[in-house]
Amino acid sequence: MELFPPLPYEEWRATKETLHRFAQVVGKVRLAASPRRNHWWNVPFHLTGRGMTTRPMGLGDDGGFFCVDFDFTAHRLEVTAGDGSAASFALPGLSVAAFHDRLRAALAGVGAHAAIALPRPFDLPDSGRPFAEDEEHCTYDPAQANRYWRILSQVNLVLEEYAAQWSGKTSPVHHFWHTFDIAVTRFSGRVVHHPATVDPVTREAYSREVVSAGFWFGDPAFPRPAFYSYTAPEPEGLAGQPLEPAAARWVERNGSHLAVLDYEDARAAPDPKGAVLAFLDSAYRGGAVLAGWDTARDACPDGATDPVVAAGPG
Repeated sequence: MELFPPLPYEEWRATKETLHRFAQVVGKVRLAASPRRNHWWNVPFHLTGRGMTTRPMGLGDDGGFFCVDFDFTAHRLEVTAGDGSAASFALPGLSVAAFHDRLRAALAGVGAHAAIALPRPFDLPDSGRPFAEDEEHCTYDPAQANRYWRILSQVNLVLEEYAAQWSGKTSPVHHFWHTFDIAVTRFSGRVVHHPATVDPVTREAYSREVVSAGFWFGDPAFPRPAFYSYTAPEPEGLAGQPLEPAAARWVERNGSHLAVLDYEDARAAPDPKGAVLAFLDSAYRGGAVLAGWDTARDACPDGATDPVVAAGPG
């Protein structure tokens, strides 16, 4: 085991692009079979000791439910139902089309029902092609998939530690299948009024003022993994706020600014986890102070809100 093992973008790009689409197929099942939550919190995956899970969903009038899990140790997809029935299949060697068909068969095999409204990729270059027709993406390297999950799990725990330092409204730490990142978001509570032209997904995700932080694995426009943070709406002067450590910087992306700490820079730090936590805290403070948040009120040192507990023994 190694904290933050290397995973260069180009080295695993083919596996990443296939796995991203596998995740979107399962994610759309989750979207169809779960009750809607504020800010789409019902939709993302959560990490497990062997991979990631949709969590139980699809509660029927008869009390039945089901769950879909990726196992990145045995490299299988598992569908289980509340009555104990189960179905699974191996992930290596499958195209997206084959994965889509086998998942449908597995769901039917346990009596699970979830009609995907739009069975094609979301916000990817091939968004016009149905999953059932995608024979192009068919690369699954087990070692790379396992490393992806281990990095996700390590980052998950670092984000949990960051989240513990703040007591205001916050999201779970969760893995978004549409953007393929893992994130946690803090909310000020202020309502954001969007123009009518803003799409429904964005309107719900950013209906309140936020500082969001996370990690993503890179994409063609930014071909390397990195930790990030942003404030939305972006306050004036955000890109001039200081960041830690020295390798961190502000990057313009899609008309706004991201605080970015490259994964390789974090790996090279004497204390990689400490460097990431310092980065996340500096980016949060940069946005929150400019936006006028009460950072002292919501501070939660070492996860304690009670002043006696926070003070420690004696």
